[in-house]
Amino acid sequence: MRADPPFRWPARLKTVSGEADTGFVDAAERKEILNRYRDHSRRFEAAAARRSGTRTGSVIPFSPPVMRELEQEPTAREVEVLQLVADGLVNREIGQRLFLSEETVKSHVRHLLAKLQARSRAHAVAVGFRRGLIA
Repeated sequence: MRADPPFRWPARLKTVSGEADTGFVDAAERKEILNRYRDHSRRFEAAAARRSGTRTGSVIPFSPPVMRELEQEPTAREVEVLQLVADGLVNREIGQRLFLSEETVKSHVRHLLAKLQARSRAHAVAVGFRRGLIA
């Protein structure tokens, strides 16, 4: 296995104009950079002022796309499942009570979480109580 020679920085880099770059900026260059910055800032502020002055009406607020499921109310069966979740039953027990498979109960719970915009089963129960879906 052959080792590459170590990298060495060149003593002086050449600028676009071909002059050697010593890494220092003299006073004239600093002044030019500062003037360009100020000029750019003035133009930006002027454009922003023109843009805000010509707008009529209000800004339309951004709203994320809403899933179709979020617009729907829970079905009667989903409310039934929510009530049993509130009673402290797990999916298997809910399935036995309602004569459903455990996978079907999981599906109902997933739909409930989406429709109620809840982060957990407990949150879904709280939202259900607040909205009057369960007692």
